[in-house]
Amino acid sequence: MPFEDYAGAMIGPNWKTSARKYGVIAEPDQMITMDDGIKLHANLWRPDGKGKFPAVLGVHGYHAEGQTGPITPAAISSAQWKHADQERTNASLEAGDPNFFARRGYAHLVCNMRGTGTSEGEWQYCGPREVDDACAVIEWLAAQPWCDGNVVMFGVSYFARMQLMVATRQPKALKALFCPWGNTDLYRDICYRGGLLGYQWPVGWSQTSLVYGNVRPRNHAKEELGDEGFKRAIAALMENEDIRSVPELMAILRNPGAQVNAFVTDVLLHPTRCAYWEERTVDYSKIKVPSYIGACWGNYGIHLPAAFRSWEHLKAPKKMLIGPAIYLDRPVYQLQHEAVRWFDHWIKKNDTGIMDEPPIRVFVTNTGEWKESTTWPLPQTRWTPFYLHEHALLSEHEHWPFEGGDSFEDSPWKRGRLQYETPPMVENTEVIGPIALKLYAASTDDDIHWIITLLEIDPEGRERLVSKGWLKGSHRKLDLKASKPWEPIHTHVDPEPLVPGQIYEFDIKIVATAIQFNPGSRIALRIACSDDPPKDPLEMIGCGTLRRAHASRIMVYHDAEHPSCLLLPITKGNVLNTYFSGGKFPESA
Repeated sequence: MPFEDYAGAMIGPNWKTSARKYGVIAEPDQMITMDDGIKLHANLWRPDGKGKFPAVLGVHGYHAEGQTGPITPAAISSAQWKHADQERTNASLEAGDPNFFARRGYAHLVCNMRGTGTSEGEWQYCGPREVDDACAVIEWLAAQPWCDGNVVMFGVSYFARMQLMVATRQPKALKALFCPWGNTDLYRDICYRGGLLGYQWPVGWSQTSLVYGNVRPRNHAKEELGDEGFKRAIAALMENEDIRSVPELMAILRNPGAQVNAFVTDVLLHPTRCAYWEERTVDYSKIKVPSYIGACWGNYGIHLPAAFRSWEHLKAPKKMLIGPAIYLDRPVYQLQHEAVRWFDHWIKKNDTGIMDEPPIRVFVTNTGEWKESTTWPLPQTRWTPFYLHEHALLSEHEHWPFEGGDSFEDSPWKRGRLQYETPPMVENTEVIGPIALKLYAASTDDDIHWIITLLEIDPEGRERLVSKGWLKGSHRKLDLKASKPWEPIHTHVDPEPLVPGQIYEFDIKIVATAIQFNPGSRIALRIACSDDPPKDPLEMIGCGTLRRAHASRIMVYHDAEHPSCLLLPITKGNVLNTYFSGGKFPESA
């Protein structure tokens, strides 16, 4: 095996993976016919050699050339942070390098879903028809004369999401998935985090897809409601004061059937969990194929929650990797050696050693190191409540007598907030796992848009965003069967407005993280009803949350009867809890 085939993947002398020994045959512009006559466009690369080979499939809704052109890797970017010499964002370059797979004995087909690119038909955004089409492409691949009948799938984000959806259909030829960085519940993970409309992502993403992916969406809501019902529903949205405050949404609603506006309109007209979202949610009970999952800590606003959901519910062989909070460079390349090891194990029965390693690897922020485990949450986790106190204190100490609460204003004229901070850390304190916030609160309004931010504050006072959580107050009802003390899960059906002035208990999920708080740093909790300005593309993905247009005053309680607290998964340190002194003696007089 050439030396370079070990690069980036050598862990021992005894395992082996497919060698880089083939030339590459490129066969672009394949047109694959579906059972209703619609033709999908795909590009194919396969090994230049004798015999039959397994196939790697990626399906997507983006610009085909952008996925596989001769593009050198670069950091993920967005319109706001793009370089001056970059006309298009590179966030959708997710297919991997076909030449990498073909040189190692795998054909690679990258296929546009119907209604995208130069594929025919109407786009249905991960709906049942799109899943049917992907299954048909798998059958087509397995039947090709150069294919050995085995198909695997690779890719992140759109590619990853579709892999898990396809696996629920159990196509016979599908043997393994490599699907990190993919949300699996479109309602909870991105469009309505905590029941709150995250409008910026569907608006921005769909416009990018329209311009660079030629996306032509189907109007599901209009089919469901009929012409008159659709008109009435659009009119009601345009009378919603919160919606009216967002010019981009109003522009879409004035012409809801135009081009990609139909997709955003579908999102707006399905504000609770219903059949539309259930069709686009992974049913893990139906997945039988080995699956490699994961994400990065910076993906709290789109892909990260799904990784832990997948780990909990997948019953097939699985591995999970959670990387540093920087996503992946685009086009995706960092994971391709790992993918070949995974595919070789399940298809070629090569001794790659991949299943001898711990199934979970997580990167720990501020250490530059990885932690391995066989279970999630980690077995050493100590669930520790940090209570909210007066004077903006966050502490493990229970409440003192006669503590009360704090309040802030939320209105278009003043977006207030509260922030609670621990004393400076004395010990290296490691927090790894799911996080939950229990708030006792009241409002003068009939709803609250909770946006919760977990922060690290370094000894110089600089803030770093660690993770976030969201909850619409009227969506506070818990799914008691699915919820755990450290991970509240809400039903998001039958919203219940608040009675102004009444105190409610709100259980808010904060997306899991892994970070070491070093001595001198503080743990901080920010409670607000609006987003902070994003500092980078990943923060931007987790922003764009709909704000309340009503002026309100919000009271957060922290007393013996209403013990608001942050539940943190401590995995190292904090043996003696935090010190009010910060571990330093007062200066002498």
